[in-house]
Amino acid sequence: MSESPQRTYAWLRPTPEEHVGWDVDVLYGPWPRHHRDTGLEEVRAHLRASPVAGALALSTRGPLYDDAAGNAETLRDLAGCPELRPVGTVDVRDAPTAEDRLDELAAAGVRFLRLFTLEQAAEPGFPGYRHVVELAIGRGMVLLHDGDPRRFGPPLMGRGADVVFLDLHAYLLADFLLMAREEPGFRATTRMLSGPDSIERVVGAVGSRHLVFGSRTPFMDISPQTLKLRYADISPDDRAAIATKNVEELLA
Repeated sequence: MSESPQRTYAWLRPTPEEHVGWDVDVLYGPWPRHHRDTGLEEVRAHLRASPVAGALALSTRGPLYDDAAGNAETLRDLAGCPELRPVGTVDVRDAPTAEDRLDELAAAGVRFLRLFTLEQAAEPGFPGYRHVVELAIGRGMVLLHDGDPRRFGPPLMGRGADVVFLDLHAYLLADFLLMAREEPGFRATTRMLSGPDSIERVVGAVGSRHLVFGSRTPFMDISPQTLKLRYADISPDDRAAIATKNVEELLA
């Protein structure tokens, strides 16, 4: 008796609806909570095997050990990676040096600044945090911001800031929507919007311009993130905005 052919599920095959032009949440290098040091080439290979075409990335040396050396490493490493755009960082625990770091990043044409408030134990009311944010907004940089948007969002309102919240969970969505109604520059990644209609709620309430794609590669699998976008009940134009166009506007 011949064996019946193995069933292939449609969701296993990527479709155009999973194409992502830009992933805003990519790291490479060691990380304390993970047992592996995932180098740049491994991360690039991971992205090449996915529907993600390009990414904003930085070396973990910057937030964990030395911001100046980490920024220099990111710029040096990514110079030969056309699919990756460099992201800078500063150490908010040493805020007096932030002006020099930001001037160095601006001179190198870096548009995005990632804040690691969790790793650096920064609070919204800390003088160092306020100083760094003031300098970055004054230079027109886009903040890639970790932490709870309910805590860090309000101090950033009314300042014309472009902010991408990297850790917006579905449970916190209602508060983000209230802020996004007033702040055209507030955006969030799709990574933790795990509710059955989270993406649809954002698009319906404030528009797709408030979402971008972020995967937290290499610490999280890309596939669930692209599938989430693929099956979201939104228009092709909204899907393209989230996957690509919103980040391209920030890069311009």
